[in-house]
Order: sequence, then C-alpha cells, then structure tokens
Amino acid sequence: MKNIFYTLSLSLLLLGVSCGEPKKNSTEAVLESNDVEKIQQKRDELTNQLVALEGEIKQLDSKLKEINPERNIPLVTSYEVKSEEFNHFLELQGSVETKKNVVLNAEMAGVLERVYATEGQRVSKGQTLAKIDDGGLSQQLAQMQIQLDLAKTTYERQKRLWDQQIGSEIQFLQAKSSYEGQVNAVNQMKSQLSKSVITAPFSGVVDDIITEEGNVVSPGQTPILRLVNLDDMYIKTDVPENYISDVTEGKSVEVTFPVLGETVETKVRQTGSYINPNNRTFNAEVEVPNKNKNIKPNLSARLKINDYTNENAILVPQNIISENAEGEQYLFVIQEVKDEKGTARQVIIETGKTQGDKIEVLKGLNDGDLVIQEGARSVKEGQTVKLINY
Repeated sequence: MKNIFYTLSLSLLLLGVSCGEPKKNSTEAVLESNDVEKIQQKRDELTNQLVALEGEIKQLDSKLKEINPERNIPLVTSYEVKSEEFNHFLELQGSVETKKNVVLNAEMAGVLERVYATEGQRVSKGQTLAKIDDGGLSQQLAQMQIQLDLAKTTYERQKRLWDQQIGSEIQFLQAKSSYEGQVNAVNQMKSQLSKSVITAPFSGVVDDIITEEGNVVSPGQTPILRLVNLDDMYIKTDVPENYISDVTEGKSVEVTFPVLGETVETKVRQTGSYINPNNRTFNAEVEVPNKNKNIKPNLSARLKINDYTNENAILVPQNIISENAEGEQYLFVIQEVKDEKGTARQVIIETGKTQGDKIEVLKGLNDGDLVIQEGARSVKEGQTVKLINY
C-alpha cells in the first residue's frame, strides 16, 4: 500500500511540475535534448522531491500509529470445532471377475458334429450345447446293453434256482459275476459316450463360439465355446498388509466404474488368509450388484473401502497446521474473546488419519474451541487478533 502511495504522490508531483513549468523544462523536453548535464540535473531534482515526500509519509504513519493502535492488529477468521462422524476410506484399484466365466473344451477326440447354441443365447444348467462325433461308441453301447439284459436275465434265473437249493453254487456265482461285470462295462461306456456331449455346467449366456462345426477337436486342447454368468460378479483387489485388521468381511465399500460413470455401494464379502511375499498384500473380494447386466468381467474399478470410523472426531483443515523446530504440530486458537478481539494461543496437537483436505485431531482440541483459519500463518503466541467473521 505504501509503495502505491509513493507512486501516486510522485505522479501528482510530476504532473504539477509539468503543468507549472514551461515545456522546455519538462521531462519529455529534457529527454529530447539528449543533453547529459540537463538529464542528470532533472533526475537529481526529482529524487530530492521523492525523498522529501517519503519523510512526510513517515511522519504521517507515526501519527496514525499513535492515534489508531488497532491498525496493526492482524485480521483473522475462525470457526468453532465440533465433534462429528469421520469415515476414512482406503482407495484401491481392482477388476471385475466372476467364477462363472469358463471356456468349455472338448473331452474326447473327434469331429465337432453339431453346435446347438448361438452367441448371446441364454442357456440353462445341463442344457446340451454341442455334440462331438462319438466314433461308433453309441452302437457299441447298444450291443453292450443287449448283453447286459441277457446277463441280468441269466443271473435272476440262477438266483431263483439257488434260493430253491437247485443247481450248483458255482453256476450262481458265475452268473452274478457276469452280470455285475457287464453293468460296470455299460456304465463305463456311458461315461465315455457322455464326453461327446458338451452341456452347460451352469445357467448363463454363450459369449463366444470358438470352434465351428466340422472341425476336428482334441480332448483338453480344443476350446469349443465360452459361457458367462453375470449374476455372481465380484471385484478382486490387493490390499496392503498393514490394513489387515481394518479391511475385514462386511466393511462398506464405494465402487466406481470410470468407463460406465457409475458408482455403487456394496461390502467386502471375503478377505484372504495369505500374504503375498512379493508385494506384501492380501486379496479381498467385493460384491458387485449387477441388476442391469452392464458390468462385465475384467472391467476396471476404483474402490473406497471404509477402513476406519470415529463417531466423535474433531476435524480441521490441513493447511492451518504448522510444525515447530521439535517436529511438533501446532495451530492457533482464540481465547478471551471480547468485542471481536481475542488472544491467539498456540496449541500442540496430535493428528490421525486424513481424508481430502481434512485431518483428524486426536489430542489438543476440544469441542467448542475457536480455531484460527484464515490468517493463521501471520499470528504469534499471545498476540491480539481481530475476528472479521465474529
């Protein structure tokens, strides 16, 4: 402000000089003359006038300080601290997964005879999706079934005779053994033949037909199609080990999907019992409601897990906290308030967790304390301050 005053005064002085002097003595005229002696003389003249003005201004400042001592009192704003609920959130990245996202492979060698499903089709658990040529196994099963029927009839007759004490025991045992052996053979053939039929292990949507009809497939090597169920989705994330006691089952989670522009509220459904030695983290699974079916596997997500809650926390802005030479944190409170004035007192505090621009004060402040906010950096211990928002 003082510099501005100096500039204005000098401008007025120069204006007065220029108005009162002939043009030949004006600064403009002196500069146009290119005469070193005249230019130096003009500069000395203006300098002397400026020194005289500065002396007068100092006298005015001294008198103002004498008759108006409050002009140097710092102006500050303050607010009354009150305890409130404080929720701290651990922010992590994760991706959407589902345990019902499988690629169904061929279980026997042969030609892919028929694909019954189409991409995008909803199918039920147990529904037939594809058929592989069985290479004559069905005919062999039919013949074995005939032999089984004969073995069964023979066994039942031998059993009736043996129950009536007719015939030899060896004949009965041979018939029984033949029947049981044939039953096992038929069951084994049925199991082998069932591998030629690919069925849905769960209800879901056929996402992709990978192998077309007519291709030769190999067991365990040729993928046939992908089946996905979007009902049971979850997010898997890695949590640092130092949060192992804070991130537990049932904790509230805010999940944001940047691509979709959606945010949902959910909970932690499971935490891992193993610490990965490579990155010192453990796994956590978070439920994902998916009513609209727009959340897909491998979709990126941002997680905010509520790892800490204090129902009676005292919060202050981080920017009003300073640190002394001993490394202690402090801020200023106002005491003895009267007529919009008060005394600034330095208070040593202990802080806890932060969230955004707020920080939790664990020790040093109480409900009702008046904390200096704006102007906190310019006050000193015991100094009188004026509250402009009191």
